[in-house]
Amino acid sequence: MADEVKLLGVVGSPFVCRIQIALKLKGIEYKFVQEDLANKSDLLLKYNPVHKKVPVFVHNEKPISESLVIIEYIDEVWKNNSIFPSDPYHRALARFWAKFIDDKIVTPSFKSVFTVDEKEREKSIAESTEALQILENELKEKFFGGKEFGFVDISAVFIAFWIPLFQDIIGLKLFTAEKFPNLYKWSQEFLNHPTVKEIMPPRDPLFSFFKGIHDKLHSSSK
Repeated sequence: MADEVKLLGVVGSPFVCRIQIALKLKGIEYKFVQEDLANKSDLLLKYNPVHKKVPVFVHNEKPISESLVIIEYIDEVWKNNSIFPSDPYHRALARFWAKFIDDKIVTPSFKSVFTVDEKEREKSIAESTEALQILENELKEKFFGGKEFGFVDISAVFIAFWIPLFQDIIGLKLFTAEKFPNLYKWSQEFLNHPTVKEIMPPRDPLFSFFKGIHDKLHSSSK
């Protein structure tokens, strides 16, 4: 019996994008179920009653939530093209850095764009800039995963694609080749990788969408 694989998501979500890259890398066929987060489907509420968020990965009617957990599951079930290192210590390190990216870069970056409070915004920008510097120093090879990209690289898709998008919205140049030469070079290599290139959403509609939210928030706060 063939595996039945579904992915509930929205186009333009960095968390959904992570799963799509992992699935593409593994060559797994799946059905993409587009969700409307303003009007959540019964399916989404059934499969993810706790957080009611995307992505939700459904394998033979068994749902899994949270992007980093989903990628780990995919790598354990489908053994080809490993995403995680084989060594337990390096696997643990990969999990550490993926969580670091979510806690110290993804969360503050969203706050820096969608927080109206100026002090809170500056604090978020400072926090994500400091974390980017730590990652800059950590990157020793072409990818975090070595010569081929792996779990940390997929987790960091937000840095490669969404941070440049967000900094254009708020008019700040934080992530540049001058400030973060290793990370910037990594981001170009990663985005130009054939597997990743095929998955990334078109930039212009996404820019318009996030800018619309940003402008509305900031105009209503004045």
